[in-house]
Amino acid sequence: MNEWIDFGSYLRERFGGRCVQKITLSAGFTCPTRDGTHGRGGCTYCNVKSFSPAFAIRQKSVSEQLREGIAFFAHKYPDMEYIAYFQSYTNTYGEVEECIRKYEEALTYPGVVGLIIGTRPDCMPDELLSYLSDLAKRHFVIVEYGVESTLDRTLDRVQRGHSWATSVATIERTHRAGIIVGAHLILGLPGESREEQLAHADRLSALPITTLKIHQLQIIKGTIMAAEYLEDPSDYHLYTEEEYIELCLDFLERLRPDIVIERFVSQSPMELLLAPRWGWKNYQFTEKIRSGLRARQALANSSTKQ
Repeated sequence: MNEWIDFGSYLRERFGGRCVQKITLSAGFTCPTRDGTHGRGGCTYCNVKSFSPAFAIRQKSVSEQLREGIAFFAHKYPDMEYIAYFQSYTNTYGEVEECIRKYEEALTYPGVVGLIIGTRPDCMPDELLSYLSDLAKRHFVIVEYGVESTLDRTLDRVQRGHSWATSVATIERTHRAGIIVGAHLILGLPGESREEQLAHADRLSALPITTLKIHQLQIIKGTIMAAEYLEDPSDYHLYTEEEYIELCLDFLERLRPDIVIERFVSQSPMELLLAPRWGWKNYQFTEKIRSGLRARQALANSSTKQ
């Protein structure tokens, strides 16, 4: 198979070759699995400190976070433009007016040319979807849904609080509203076989998603999952770097080729990470996956000639 479409290339094409960088924000919302609506304690794997940069903290306004985030890049890349990425927790889970106010604050900040909104499939009210549908006619907007798994038994086990059917329905509804849809998936959740993980690619490929984030399961200190893992690790297969690359290669062979891949791995801060404690950097994984694809393609071409 050919190489995947990476997110940087996708953005350059969408923005006519201009350089665009995401700035991670926290809107200060919570989640329905934390506030008692669908449970308490959150998803079993989740520790928000593992994915929130220091400049994205709840006490600061959207504008303050953007100012600090942009300052990090602006001295090196003065012509860069920015996408405000509402990442932490569930960024459509609040009063609709409050959500809209924060999105609009981000869009009016100098240099911001679009939004990416991370949320859950069970947290997209019709009123907010209607607003985002109108907004997407004027601005670059992606709504990124945390699907995590296509298996209901896994979703139940990790306390997601929604079903795969909910993910399917919400993704299709968002696409019909004219909004670019992204999905997020974790490979290696407990109890899932390798073949079941590869089958996620088949199910996601049947949906109208444009972007996909994949990453390996990480056991983060202080989470419910960490306690479960320490008590009984038998139901967890934590991939080595080499195993995970082979999994990604097989996954790509089953994934619809026009889906844009934002990432294959995530690296939580080492002080929070219990396992797996890999040594390779994200760019090294990417290059090894590219090398693996080239090797497979060369083998396929060789077999065809024989």
